[in-house]
Amino acid sequence: MIHRIGRGLVMAAGLMGASGVALAALSAHGGDAARLAPASSMLLFHAAAVIGAVALAGRLVHAAIAMTAGTGFVVAAALFSGDLALRHFSGHGLFPFAPPIGGTLLIASWLALALAAIWPRRV
Repeated sequence: MIHRIGRGLVMAAGLMGASGVALAALSAHGGDAARLAPASSMLLFHAAAVIGAVALAGRLVHAAIAMTAGTGFVVAAALFSGDLALRHFSGHGLFPFAPPIGGTLLIASWLALALAAIWPRRV
């Protein structure tokens, strides 16, 4: 089960990375693209965090908590970056408070990853 979730998370990280690069290019070459740069950064940084959480799961950290953190990174980055990109392209966001919900979930996911490191692993 952990391997299936891990594969899905790595696939999501790949999509996040590709989207982050595309948004960075649009930000660099587009007109008023002030919202795209932070959206790109969130996707790129957290794509790497997802891969790190999956790579560490079961080896150095508690696997289930690490996978939860990785899932949180994916969902939170999608909320935060998706809202910013949608505001840029369509003029409205996903739903009220999507960016702060995403940001709060990112913080919680980082704390979950820290917890995974100190929680005893199941062998």
